[in-house]
Amino acid sequence: MLTEPQKKHLRSLAHPRKVIVQTGNAGLTDAVLREIELALEHHELVKVRVIAADRAERDAHIARAVASTRSELVQRIGHVAVLYRHNPEKERPITLP
Repeated sequence: MLTEPQKKHLRSLAHPRKVIVQTGNAGLTDAVLREIELALEHHELVKVRVIAADRAERDAHIARAVASTRSELVQRIGHVAVLYRHNPEKERPITLP
């Protein structure tokens, strides 16, 4: 579980980054979940754009993505969620305060 100072640090790192994964008209498919998984392995911190009809559906997709990838939700603004999962095998992992 991330603390507030850690989330603040991750938000500052995520701010200049571009969205890496975007859901399509089909929603959060297994293929999209695999892409999120790969992005987390490679980057640790990723932005995901979730296209959904309403806020409740968007929240459900984000919750499913977090649970499926064993990641943590750092921030959600509108359609964009920032996910984080530490990867100790990465050459230069993100260090948290």
